[in-house]
Order: sequence, then C-alpha cells, then structure tokens
Amino acid sequence: MKRRIKKVAVIGSGIMGSGIACHFANIGAEVLLLDIIPRELNDKEKAKGLSMENPAVRNRIVNDNLTAALKSNPSPIYNKKFADRISTGNLEDDLSKIKDVDWVIEVVVERLDIKKSVFEKIEKYRKPGTLITSNTSGIPIHFMNEGRSQDFQEHFAVTHFFNPPRYLKLFEVVPGPNCKQEVTDLLMAYGEKFLGKTSVLAKDTPAFIGNRIGIFGIQSLFHQVKEIGLTVEEVDKLTGPVIGRPKSATFRTVDVVGLDTLVHVANGIYENCPNDEAHDLFKLPEFIQTMMDNKWLGSKSGQGFYKKVKDKDGKSNILSLDLDSMEYTESKKAKFATLELTKTVDVVADRFSILVDGKDKAGEFYRKNFTALFAYVQNRIPEISDELYRIDDAMKAGFGWQHGPFEIWDAIGVEKGVELMKAEGKKPAKWVIEMLENDSKSFYTINDGATYYYDIPTKKQTKKPGQDAFIILDNIRESKEVWKNSGVVVEDLGDGILNVEFRSKMNTLGGDVIAGLNKAIDLAEKEYQGLVVGNQGANFSVGANIGMIFMMAVEQEYDELNFAIKTFQDTMMRMRYSAIPTVSAPHGMTLGGGCELSLHADKVVAAAETYIGLVEFGVGVIPGGGGSKEMTLRASDLFRKDDVELNVLREHFLNIGMAKVSTSAHEAFDLNILQKGKDVVVVNNNRLIAEAKKHALLMAEAGYTQPPKRKDIKVLGKQALGMFLVGTDSMNAGNYISEHDMKIANKLAYVMAGGDLSEATQVTEQYLLDLEREAFLSLCTERKTLERIQHMLKTGKPLRN
Repeated sequence: MKRRIKKVAVIGSGIMGSGIACHFANIGAEVLLLDIIPRELNDKEKAKGLSMENPAVRNRIVNDNLTAALKSNPSPIYNKKFADRISTGNLEDDLSKIKDVDWVIEVVVERLDIKKSVFEKIEKYRKPGTLITSNTSGIPIHFMNEGRSQDFQEHFAVTHFFNPPRYLKLFEVVPGPNCKQEVTDLLMAYGEKFLGKTSVLAKDTPAFIGNRIGIFGIQSLFHQVKEIGLTVEEVDKLTGPVIGRPKSATFRTVDVVGLDTLVHVANGIYENCPNDEAHDLFKLPEFIQTMMDNKWLGSKSGQGFYKKVKDKDGKSNILSLDLDSMEYTESKKAKFATLELTKTVDVVADRFSILVDGKDKAGEFYRKNFTALFAYVQNRIPEISDELYRIDDAMKAGFGWQHGPFEIWDAIGVEKGVELMKAEGKKPAKWVIEMLENDSKSFYTINDGATYYYDIPTKKQTKKPGQDAFIILDNIRESKEVWKNSGVVVEDLGDGILNVEFRSKMNTLGGDVIAGLNKAIDLAEKEYQGLVVGNQGANFSVGANIGMIFMMAVEQEYDELNFAIKTFQDTMMRMRYSAIPTVSAPHGMTLGGGCELSLHADKVVAAAETYIGLVEFGVGVIPGGGGSKEMTLRASDLFRKDDVELNVLREHFLNIGMAKVSTSAHEAFDLNILQKGKDVVVVNNNRLIAEAKKHALLMAEAGYTQPPKRKDIKVLGKQALGMFLVGTDSMNAGNYISEHDMKIANKLAYVMAGGDLSEATQVTEQYLLDLEREAFLSLCTERKTLERIQHMLKTGKPLRN
C-alpha cells in the first residue's frame, strides 16, 4: 500500500496524546493536536477580562497540556525545535482541519460513550481513505465500530502506544473486524520503520498482549509476596537487573506508573475475562485495596510502596511499606545467597537456571514466579496471539524485559520448565507436550543468522518475519566471527563490511578494545571494503577504562600512561585516516572515549536515542583521545569572515567544560558532535547495524579515498587563552567552580587556544594532540583528579572537589 504519512491529527492532548503528538513531530510529521474547550474562564482569564470566545481561552486546555509535556523530564521530544511541527486547536473550531490529514489518532478518555461521540464528529470531516485509529487499552473494537460508515470501519484499528511514547518501544496494532489487510500491514510497517517501534499484531482481547501478561505478572507477584514472606525491597532486588528487567523492578515501577493505573487494567481483565484460568489472581489483594483506599498511589500522591521523607537535618531518606503492618519503615538492603552465585555471570540468560536451583527464599521465589508465568503464557495461545514470539516481543518492548517469557523458559530448558511447573502443581499445555514429543526441545532456534520460532499449527520451526532489515549480532557472532580477543569480536557482516563489537564490561575502551579496533582496521584494509563499529549492548560505550588510568596514575607509571593515551589517540586517527570507510553506530550512552571514537569516524549512523558527549571533566581530566583536538578543529571549520571567532570557540569550550551530553542524537547536531549533511539518525535501534553497513558500503562503492591529514586548523593563541583564563577566574571567584575545576578548565583552554601563540596560527592535528596528551597527563598527577576518578569508580557519580 503506497501511502505517505505527512500530516497526523491527534485528538486528545493529555499525557498520552501530547506524548504521541511529540513523537510524530520527532520523526518529521506535521501534527494537529486538538482537545475540548474549557467549560469556564479561570481566574487569570477573568482578571484579564477575556471572554470564552477568545482563541487563547478556547485553546487553553490543549496548549497547557502540550506546554506541560514539553517541560517534562525525560523530554518527549528529540529537540525542542521540533515542537514547531505541532499546531494546536480545539474540537469545536478546528475539527474540520482533519480533512487535510493522512491519519487521525484518537486518544481521549477511556469511556465508550465519549469515544463514540468523538468518532461521530470525526466522520463529518474525515476524508474517505484516511487512517483512523484509537489508542484505547481495553475497549473492544466492535463496540467502537457501531454506527460507523463502511469506509471508516475498513480503515479503523487500535494502535496502542505505551507511555511514554518516545521511549517505550511497544506498538500494538489491533485491526478492527472489517479493517482492510493493507491497512493493518501499513500500520505494522510504519510502526517499525518510521516510529522506531516493535510492532506487535494483537487480537481484540482485554488488555491485548502487553498489559494482559504484564499485569498478570505483577498481580501474581502481589499474591506471592506474603506467601513467601518477602519485603518490598527484596522483591525489587529479585525482579530488577539480575533478571534483565529495569532498575525500577516491580514496586518502584508501580509507584512511577501509578497504582490506580495498574488497578484499572487489572479490574478490566477481572471483569472481562471470566474464563481465564487465573481469574482470581486479578482480584486485588487486601494490602492493595488498603493502599487504594488511602490514596497511596505512588509518585503522583507522594507515597506508594516507597515514601521519601526528610530527617531533621533536611537529608532525604527513602522508606518502604511494610505489607503486614501497612506502615513505612527504614529501607533495608536485600541480600540472598542465590543472587551471590550469579555475580560472575554477565550474560543474563545464563543466570536463570542458577536462580531456579537456589536453595533459599530467592530460589523458591523464582520457581514460583517463573512457573506461574510459563503456565499463564502457554495458555494465552491462541487466545491473545497465534504466535509465541509476539508475546515475547510485547514484554520486551512494553515492559523493558531483556527476555520474554518463552525466552526465559528456553534459557532454563523447556523440559526443566515443565518439571518445575508440575512440581508447583501447574499443568503444561497440550501443545507444549506435543512439541517435546516431536523432539523439538526449544521455542527458538538460530539458523544462518536468522531467528526461528516454534509454530504451533505446523509443529515446526518457522522463520520469524521482519528480520531482513535487521542484523542481530547475537545470531551471527559465532558463525561470522573473523577475529576476537577479550574486549571485542570482529564479525563479517557480508558484502565486504566488517563490524567491531565491543564485549568489555559496559563497553569500556581499554587496552583489549583498542587492540581489537586496530586489528579490525588492519583486516579491513587488507581484505574488506569498510568497517562498522557497532554493538547491541545496553549502551554503545561509557568511555575509557578509567580503572586502568587510575592504577597507572596511582603507581606513577607515567611513561606507560603516556603510551596508553598516545595509542588511544593514534587509534582514533586511524579511524579518520584509514584506507577504508569507517562508520560508528552509537546508541544509548556514548560518553567520553565512546564519543571520541564517533567524532573520528568517517560517518556516524546514530540511534535517535543516543546520549553522547565529552564528560571527562567529571573525573578531573580533559578529553584525551582526540576529543579536545577535534572540537577545536570543528570550531575552526565554522570560523567565517567577519564572525567573532572567539564566540564559536567559546561555545565548543563550554560544551566540554560543562560535560554536556545530548538528550538525543538530534540534539547532538546542536553540540556539533554530529554534523549536518554527513551524519544520519535512525529511529529504530534494531535497524542500526544494518543501516551503518549500508552507508559503509555506499562510501566504499562510490570510490572511497583516504583523506589527507589536516594541517589547516586555525587556533587563536593568546587572544583566546586570555579570554578563557579571565572567564574561569571570575567563575571561581563567584564560587561557581572549585579551584580544581578552574585548573582543569585552564588546561583545556590552553589546548583549544593552541597554546600561548602570539597570534592566530594554522596548526596540524598532531600539534593539538600533543598538547592534549600533555594536559591529560599533567592532570593525572593531581591528587584531586585521582580522588574524582576513585569516587566515580566506587559510586558511579562525579565528585566536585
């Protein structure tokens, strides 16, 4: 279906509606955001003498909601400038404008009568063929379809975004009973390609897939917690990062989302799924009902499972709810012997079999929790989905799970999972027994770099659709490995393109990673066409291995440290000046050395959710891997005749000095870390490696030639240095920065000014790299720098000393 989505109307500007509007603006669509007019004037409007006919009054609700959304943190929008793509209006004066849009998305309150009233109004102005979708999370489509025209019904579906729409990847598409197949296909493809989502086709069943399974998991846990005798903190310890779930785990997540939201969905499932074998689990436990009665709803009400209080000294403390006494008590650190056994196991999937074998309360919890989950999801096929992979996709994209239920079951072993279920009094589904009898021992297999899933009707492994646009490194690592050491794996992506995948802890750049990068460039220059640097970890790289720097500095091994920094710089320069095109594919946190690597690639293909910046000031040094040099070079390239060059340089200096990190890849263009006309942004993270490969291949096939080394970088010498030194001195005098902050800033000033040259001069990159390395080394001799590094290593937070 050839269709361009240029303009979208969003009806309803609440938290969800404004978030959806912002995300469409993120991807370049023009958005019309509409809401109701106020019932009466507020005090401010009365004081100004405004009438109900005033446009500002009539659009007050929509404008206030959008303003609140744009001020929220984390931001719903990639770059504040993108908000200009959103125009606002109200349902009485502006609804006729929907005749010009390609897609209408309804996001009004979850009441059928209100939705039907809105659809009736929409039909008056909607152009035939226009897509029309609802963001409902539970109202059956056939009810919403009642009274609508045939064309409306043929183009009507549910498109269920998860909140916040920018960050949560799940996009459930639920076609109406009369929805055209081409419309369903278009929505699924659009969600993946343009919105950057994981599109999951769901059936018109209560709570669809994500919330049906997710709310079951939380409700099941609510009922288990007292039975096993676990505290709120203990449950959050057991259900967080150790099993590949968000840090907020269970109870903190409920506090953030709001207990009332969860209860609303649970009640809906309880009322609308009378034949669900776990029906009684959706009934609220007594302690949840008490919390609802007390309005302890979480963050929105100031207390939920956790409560923040201040002691007499004004220091904040977090209290947790005792589920027996229903009183708040001091939080206690949770500790279990079973979890200790997983500390050395870095791969989350490898932990599950250890956890269910635990002999303590944690082991008992995991056995009960996982078997309840396995028993539930097996019975939801074909009720909520015909394919098991859709359930896994929904849980990973909607709830931030690293592994879906069937993937966890696979990691434990399907047969062992069945044994555990039987031990807990759970009955395996007929199709699971048949699968094992057919000698199919897993739900998923990998074949030739592609994922296959067990298809229940055909009783065989079937290729999961939609993978052609992706390169999944987990699937090709073993079969396509060209070279590896403890820090990297170099893989052949095909078509003459290699990939360097970091495999160090948090993808830090230490000696092994630098050696691996150099080896990959050697291999690519000899036998391949291009090189991608990309991985599919949680973050691209948190920077250089500061533990190694700390040890060398403490031992005063300055020659070795100088050599290590020089090697790092030389490797970055090889990224820039190799005989083959190099493409960096950053995503997530791309800090310090990770940012420097991207600065030196021929091209950056960045995920939209890339948080990139030079943050070395936080550990008491300046960027030492070419970052200080590169930002000086980039400032120089922006100098224009009759411009105030000092202002351009100052901006780049402040970006480093303030350790600025972009809140998205689009914001990185404003920091000149990404460059317009050269670097590109990809909305869907899953497509990142494939897109990077495509760009490397394009450069190679266009006849890539090694660029000449730069000797024309204009530095401003004493003129810039004087301005910077006066600025840092006044900042220190005003107590805005410490003495040590001033020392670091002055070292950076010396590098970016090109030293104390008497006049503006053209210098080489190597000249600036030598200044940068010298400054970095001298700061490593400072006690206060070592204190900062040590504090970061211990706490993960910067120290201001």
